[in-house]
Amino acid sequence: MKKILVPTDFSEHAEHALKVAAQIAKKNQGEIVLLHMLELPHQANDAVSGGHDIPEIMFFKNAAMRKLEDIMDADYLEGIQLSEVIQFEMAFDGIMSISKKNNIDLIVMGSHGASGFQEMFIGSNTEKVVRNSEVPVLVIKRDEGNFQVNKFVFASDFTKESEKTFQKAVDFANKFGAHLYLVMINTPNNFKSTLVAQGIMDEFVKEFKIDNFSTHIFNDANVEKGILNFARSINADLIGIGTHGRKGIAHFFNGSISEDLVNHALRPVVTFKI
Repeated sequence: MKKILVPTDFSEHAEHALKVAAQIAKKNQGEIVLLHMLELPHQANDAVSGGHDIPEIMFFKNAAMRKLEDIMDADYLEGIQLSEVIQFEMAFDGIMSISKKNNIDLIVMGSHGASGFQEMFIGSNTEKVVRNSEVPVLVIKRDEGNFQVNKFVFASDFTKESEKTFQKAVDFANKFGAHLYLVMINTPNNFKSTLVAQGIMDEFVKEFKIDNFSTHIFNDANVEKGILNFARSINADLIGIGTHGRKGIAHFFNGSISEDLVNHALRPVVTFKI
């Protein structure tokens, strides 16, 4: 977690994310790339690519630069290596391109969630980043104050496919010295007896060098509710989950538990690409 990308639209939620990113950067001697996207009309984008000096575009760019400079003077960012980027691009596309260009290790984003029609048909930029990012994405919903991760819930089905993702979660937990609560959610549609579920988890964990952990089986109506309710029951500091990055029709019909969690959880959620 040496290079952390924080997209900002200068909102309260974006500031919550930046405060958390600052604490992570200080603990890991990391740096922050602060990104603001100027989503201009299509015609303006064409003009920018053509090198034309449009007064309106320069006005918005200069205003954004002033806001970024004000943010970078915040006390909580003192002592952190910072760089600022203003990109003329749609938010999601810009976040993805800047992440790859700068070899980002972690993206920290603020979100207010989405619901109903907007959630189903549009989705937030945060949701799209969670679905597509190759690096872990930490989503922050509120002011976390002193960001400590002592209790880290990681939910999985603990199949072979999850091994790479699980290693990322272990590494993430170790960075914070967190206790890792490994949980398998039992649902009516995919029920396993306690003995079977415990056997799957025990066999899975044997492949990893991990000491500070415990295994749990939690019954609920569906996986998302199970994760949220289990996290609430132990007062977790962070929820972690892998994401398949489903796209198009498959995503529409199958949905994504990770994206649902990002939308509905008040606790911080970190996602890892499977």
